[in-house]
Amino acid sequence: MALTPAGGGHAGPLRWPGVAAATAGAVAVVLGALGAHALHAQLSAPMLDVWHTAVRFQFWHALALAFCSVLRPTHALRLAAVLFAIGMVLFCGSLYALVLGAPRAIGLLTPLGGLALIGAWIALGVAFCQRRE
Repeated sequence: MALTPAGGGHAGPLRWPGVAAATAGAVAVVLGALGAHALHAQLSAPMLDVWHTAVRFQFWHALALAFCSVLRPTHALRLAAVLFAIGMVLFCGSLYALVLGAPRAIGLLTPLGGLALIGAWIALGVAFCQRRE
């Protein structure tokens, strides 16, 4: 994924975070429906809770990633976007995988994804501190 501004080299909004956010949001809807309908009868209540946690985190962080796509890009904002994307894949992806029967070792990715998401929120905060009106 290129971290260049949309439209060439000017300081316009980043394009890839918006596309990634829209994709993550659509996938979250599909996975939420899958959990509510197809997996509901096949999973234990605790595993269904894990699934829904992953869906909720994916939705919230897809929105945060979308937000990154409309602000003027800075180094901190680019970092936030990358970390939101990585964090969603590692955190949510590992939870989905665990629920679907992946080896427990996949669970080692969950806290790494959580750290990436925390770092993304911090980088987003730095981006706001650096804003010039």
